[in-house]
Amino acid sequence: MDLLNISKTRYTTKAYDASKKIPQEQFERLLEILRLTPSSINIQPWHFFIADHQAAKERIAKALVGKYAYNAPKVLDSSHTILFCTKADISEQHLDTLLTQDDVSGRFKDEKAKQGQKDSRSGYVDYYRNEKGDIQRWAENQTFIALGQLLLAAGIEGVDATPIGGFDEQIIRQELELDEKGLILSVIMTLGYRSENDFNAQLPKSRLSREEIFTKL
Repeated sequence: MDLLNISKTRYTTKAYDASKKIPQEQFERLLEILRLTPSSINIQPWHFFIADHQAAKERIAKALVGKYAYNAPKVLDSSHTILFCTKADISEQHLDTLLTQDDVSGRFKDEKAKQGQKDSRSGYVDYYRNEKGDIQRWAENQTFIALGQLLLAAGIEGVDATPIGGFDEQIIRQELELDEKGLILSVIMTLGYRSENDFNAQLPKSRLSREEIFTKL
């Protein structure tokens, strides 16, 4: 696997071939890679909605109207679409769930170690909520790590992908009852295989130069 070459050749797909589906076993691999995404203090502040059939994709497309209508065909023609949602706040219940999972996974040699993890994680959450005052931003930063992980994984797996940030937030909030679930939609990602009519496939990649973005200290 040549990761550099994959980084050079993958691109944001603008049009999908609706007749092609990602094999289920391969898609399950991608979901497992997504599940294993790292996050700050292993906070995992996310929830992912998966649309793998037409009716589900049509629900998402309801929010791709008006100035966002150009994104609807990407969702409707994709093989799979994933909604990356972020917890609006980090609740005590979520912290307890994380700690229980850590315990089940065998990460604590004794109760003292378990209490230390609990105190450390709670301390970070309190810091971002009360001192920094931007816990939602911090949490959403973790969700975008997950987006990057899956984009790279898709490239490695030979699957085309598109991150979509243009959608009517109010419509999707109501459609999926996100407020009631304590979630916000951060980004949509479509997966599948490019159409022959995808203009972006033939365009050269454009990135700023090394001199522009790197500073040696």
